[in-house]
Amino acid sequence: QLDQIIIHQQVELLEAILGTETSSKYEIKNRLGQRVYFAVEENGCFDRRLCSPIRPFTIRIADNAGREVIRVIRPLRCNSCCFPCFLQEV
Repeated sequence: QLDQIIIHQQVELLEAILGTETSSKYEIKNRLGQRVYFAVEENGCFDRRLCSPIRPFTIRIADNAGREVIRVIRPLRCNSCCFPCFLQEV
């Protein structure tokens, strides 16, 4: 039973040294600090660079055995020249 989770982003060495952003990885832990899930954000370098806060992505959350338990998808919502940034949806 999980009544609280702690999400910790893992920082890649290449990202820290070069200042480039790579696909984000997260450890999801229980209140005791034990990892219960692992999450990976999938998107392209182009999306991370140009659309950073509104970028489209897919986050796959897996249990400790590597089985996917949740998939979160956020599509790009900038598809109009009159209203370029609609509210984001997942």
